[in-house]
Amino acid sequence: MISVTEDIALDEHDISESFVRASGPGGQNVNKVATAVQLRFYLDGVSALPDPIRERLRRLAGNRLTEDGAILIIAQRFRSQLRNREDALERLIALVRRAAAPPPPPRRPTRPTRAARERRLSDKARRAQRKRERAPDSDE
Repeated sequence: MISVTEDIALDEHDISESFVRASGPGGQNVNKVATAVQLRFYLDGVSALPDPIRERLRRLAGNRLTEDGAILIIAQRFRSQLRNREDALERLIALVRRAAAPPPPPRRPTRPTRAARERRLSDKARRAQRKRERAPDSDE
């Protein structure tokens, strides 16, 4: 079991990994060794996640969610397979933690205070007066 929060733990059987060749720099190593990791986490088969968290996870996954309901994380940042596996798992745990955090309450709009309204009007009057003083006299 992989601990995500105090209440949530993921089963290793719900996660599958496959290894592919990574793109980018790496010399001959990049052509010979499959160091990139494709981690798949199947949401539909997971009983450890409550439904609201599962739905938030679907929304947060975005393009990483496949048609068969799996979250696909590709890690190829490092040149070693082991570090890429750790990176992919850390990214999955971070994603589940974000989904597990309760959504913020909706914003309640506020009104300006009476003093703020009076300050705004007095500043506006002062600005208008300054501009009137700057204008050339039209009486001439």
